[in-house]
Amino acid sequence: MARTRAQDYDAKRQTILQRAAELFAQYGYSGTSITMIAEACGASKALLYHYYPDKVAVLFDILFDHLNDLVAVVEDAARSAKDPQERLYALSAALLEAYRDADAQHQVQIANLKFLSDDRQETLRALERQLVAIFADTIAETVPEVGQGPLLKPLTMSLFGMLNWHYLWFREGKGLSRQQYALMASQLVTAGAAVAAEAVAPTTARPLRRQAASAKRGA
Repeated sequence: MARTRAQDYDAKRQTILQRAAELFAQYGYSGTSITMIAEACGASKALLYHYYPDKVAVLFDILFDHLNDLVAVVEDAARSAKDPQERLYALSAALLEAYRDADAQHQVQIANLKFLSDDRQETLRALERQLVAIFADTIAETVPEVGQGPLLKPLTMSLFGMLNWHYLWFREGKGLSRQQYALMASQLVTAGAAVAAEAVAPTTARPLRRQAASAKRGA
């Protein structure tokens, strides 16, 4: 007869993932032990192993849940605005809002994917690609000069760079709000992408090199 799952199973599992994410973010994956996770949860190692067979399974579930949440939030935001420029702001704001209580998971995602097996990495990277594709398609629609061309990926990843690393300097209640920063970052892309695309286009590469050489001689 199969063992009955406790009513609070999911709640305890979420507690384990939250505490583990905080420890991984603070001490690193390698610097965190199962014993540390159990102590942070106020549980025994035996109870922890009832939920997870090993530390790597905990890491995978932290990232899988986190990325699934991000994809769901961004998909909802994408459906909320038909105008592509407004949609890009909505996507950026939704992503920053999703990061609000997930700094630990976000840091774990950036630094610890390498500790997972190739197949588990691929599962998570598929979710990351899904997330990036939603932003990329919106940027392509917002900036026709870029479209689906070779500049779309660097432009999309530049926006992710602004959004993903904001936790290093952003402080809640000080300076810009998350919505204001999302507006600023999305506006930088929509207002500057066409000019940037023209500046790095092959036909303008030679004049740019001449400009750089002239500036060097004049320095």
